[in-house]
Amino acid sequence: MDKPSLLAQIVAALEHDLNVLTRAAQTAYEAATAEENIAENKYDTLGLEASYLATGQARRSAEIRKALVTYQQLLLRDHDPARGVQVSNLVTLEDEDGAQRLLFLGPEAAGLKIGEGAELVTVITPRSPLGQLLVGKRIDDEVSLGTQVFFVTEVV
Repeated sequence: MDKPSLLAQIVAALEHDLNVLTRAAQTAYEAATAEENIAENKYDTLGLEASYLATGQARRSAEIRKALVTYQQLLLRDHDPARGVQVSNLVTLEDEDGAQRLLFLGPEAAGLKIGEGAELVTVITPRSPLGQLLVGKRIDDEVSLGTQVFFVTEVV
């Protein structure tokens, strides 16, 4: 998978997630402020629960919005072997059994998965444990995360 295409798919996924979450937050807000959900006694918590839900969804929307803006402004850089793995690099890791994983070291949106099958790319950030280990690594370097051992086989 080429990086410009991957970046476009990440932006599209974030836009979709933001749209869905914005609609859900609006629905929760409407439920929290609906006249029929005004508490009649201390055990009637439907409006309060909807308020908590709306607040959480609004926070998550803000996180996605920030990630979206960051990716829309992201400059894709070619891999510099002298600097090793950096943000915007697409990294192929191989474990001791030969199984490969594609990772995109991005500035935000950790855990986002793009594609499927052998083309599945997982977004990680430099703040994640694996991301911290990868920054600066070069091809053929070893990365150990707990009991798992990976080798950097390709960086784009």
